[in-house]
Amino acid sequence: MRTTWTVKVLLALITFHSSLVTSPAQTGNVHEQSEEYEWPAEPLVVENLRQWQDLKFGVLLHWGIYAVPGIVESWSICDEPWITRDTTLTYQQYLDWYWGLADTFRPVQFDPAQWASVCSDAGMKYMIFTTKHHDGFCMFDSQETDYTIARHAFRDDPRRDVLRHVFDAYRAAGFTIGAYFSKPDWHSQYYWWDVYAKKGRNVNYPVEQYPWRWQQFKQFTHRQLEEILTRYGRVDILWLDGGWVWPGRYGQDIDMPAVARMARSRQPGIIIVDRTIRGPYENYQTPERTIPEQQLPYPWESCIPLTDDWGYTPRARYKTVNEVLGTLIEIVAKGGNMVLGVGPTPEGIINAEATERLHEIGQWLRINGRAIYGTTITPHYHEGDLWFTASKDGMRKYALYRPAANDGDMPATLSWTDNQPRKAIRLLSTGKRLKYTTEDGRTTVNLPPRLPHQPLALEIE
Repeated sequence: MRTTWTVKVLLALITFHSSLVTSPAQTGNVHEQSEEYEWPAEPLVVENLRQWQDLKFGVLLHWGIYAVPGIVESWSICDEPWITRDTTLTYQQYLDWYWGLADTFRPVQFDPAQWASVCSDAGMKYMIFTTKHHDGFCMFDSQETDYTIARHAFRDDPRRDVLRHVFDAYRAAGFTIGAYFSKPDWHSQYYWWDVYAKKGRNVNYPVEQYPWRWQQFKQFTHRQLEEILTRYGRVDILWLDGGWVWPGRYGQDIDMPAVARMARSRQPGIIIVDRTIRGPYENYQTPERTIPEQQLPYPWESCIPLTDDWGYTPRARYKTVNEVLGTLIEIVAKGGNMVLGVGPTPEGIINAEATERLHEIGQWLRINGRAIYGTTITPHYHEGDLWFTASKDGMRKYALYRPAANDGDMPATLSWTDNQPRKAIRLLSTGKRLKYTTEDGRTTVNLPPRLPHQPLALEIE
């Protein structure tokens, strides 16, 4: 039991705390990209992957008890060297406070229809929602644990089974649906057993000495995944986080073949993303906060947060609209998708600053999206500040200009080699033909004056 003194002190430190916990981004604690790729054997999965690749732009929604104080999701309870906390508190005091956030997480303004509207307005086409992060707090009414939003401060609200309402809202808005699920569960006594000290992010007891306990964790994990995949309607993507949980790491084998069989019996053709575990269950790769150096010939998705963190934090530094669009342009030209991390507030909405950024991103995509959605790669895909995509029928290519970060005048001309026009170049934002010349294999196109300082897209015919 946590003491009254502990609760008072920690609540007083909530605002201060957000500056004390080191972000994974600051330490390089991010999921790296697998070095190899294995195409799935099931034709329906391959077809669903092809359709997913056409979507290009999605949203990753991190929402859990960590939103209440506005801190880095889950990681502050992990005992690793890069974590910093207030040194006036013992680890157990901090842990008791953190677990107890479930008793204060009551998002009375919870409005998933607002989330879906904001994301649709941004031009996003698919979503991934955190059903459970590493701290084990479930955002669905799991029957396998009491540590869920449906059994704590939000339990009397008719919307307490949050996952159902989130999925329904995004389906109604036409989104492809993804379920994020953490393989590790730091709240479970079958993963972090109180008999042993907690050391890092991994299971804290010797699995080989207590195989029955690990078997209990494996069954617990399978049953929770089955709940998500049977009770909440159509799910298109199962996005598994916690790549350190695999057989080669302290014997943390959760039997992925059995997980995949169950998942595809409940959701035929579901895309499974077992992050960083190369093989048949990593149907697309997920480089985090990074973009591959070159084009890749298989499905992949760069995971990029809108701020410096995945979940909601107060006083967040937001990326500019040009930053997000420039990143999306590079990713698509290299053959990938981008999922943008957005953290709803503890009250249950996407706040005004994020909404404004996302609206402006969507405004650009509504005008220039033909150069992004449903496109494919072209061999000559990058030259200077220009990136190139192509229509699937090969009839058109697109030149996407990414301006420098600082505000300034847009160039009077753009010039490139290869990807030469046969009959016309048009500015997508207006549809008007532009004057151009081609000499010695180099095309130079004249741009209209007084263009806004933002990315622009040219259609090359």
